[in-house]
Amino acid sequence: MIERARIEALEERARQIRRDVVEMVYRTGDGHPSPSMSAADMIAALYFDVMRLDPANPSWEGRDRFVLSKGHACPAMYAALCGRGYFPREELFTLRFLHTRLQGHPYAPKTPGLDATTGSLGNGVSVGLGMALAARIKKLDYRVYVITGDGELGEGLIWEAAMCAGHQKAANLTVFVDNNNYQSGGTVGEVSGVYPIAEKWRDFGWHVQEIDGHDMGQILQAVENAQRENERPSAIVAKTVKGKGVSFMIGDNSWHKRVYTDKEYEIAMRELGGAR
Repeated sequence: MIERARIEALEERARQIRRDVVEMVYRTGDGHPSPSMSAADMIAALYFDVMRLDPANPSWEGRDRFVLSKGHACPAMYAALCGRGYFPREELFTLRFLHTRLQGHPYAPKTPGLDATTGSLGNGVSVGLGMALAARIKKLDYRVYVITGDGELGEGLIWEAAMCAGHQKAANLTVFVDNNNYQSGGTVGEVSGVYPIAEKWRDFGWHVQEIDGHDMGQILQAVENAQRENERPSAIVAKTVKGKGVSFMIGDNSWHKRVYTDKEYEIAMRELGGAR
């Protein structure tokens, strides 16, 4: 049983990540708010509970690794990195500025705490698998976590990586599928035809769980289950809501990439329990 206090602390972390996403996009005038919102709970759980990290030593070889394959959702990751102390809060509001350390898609050489450069969709599972196999070669015990979008599953490279990971029995690799059923061009069902998702991962030899991606207890339990798996990589298919937390964003895919007006900003912050 996951302790209620632990869950509540992480739920507040997720709300803060969502508030920071709204604030970043509003103040800088650019970014992908809606896909950031659907991933916020998973990112909060990983950065503030699950992963072994040392912000004072970002290159520590024993750290767990994280790859945000759906790199356009990086505002949520930047908010988590800031919350863990990798850089000062004021830097959040340089998102996408020229020469900023917080690029519009994750760029590892610039940003403290980043393990991988992503943004060209479909690459993150392969990158994560490489990291997981490197741990085996080096006899290190770190784990690798990847978040991929469901629309991203239309990329063939993901399934090549899935096949290889299953064959290699890369049990230290866990992939979250952010299953919000939208991609930039419409619903995943209309555009990509990737359903059924869970069965595909099982067919490639993965340990598969299906959860509510906004239920912190389910997220933590799924990770614990994955950590106990010794023979297979793990896929956690997390059912999520694009724009989660802000009522007017839900069901409106224009928020895939859109900037808040003053009024929308006020409403969003109020619904997320924040203040201007």
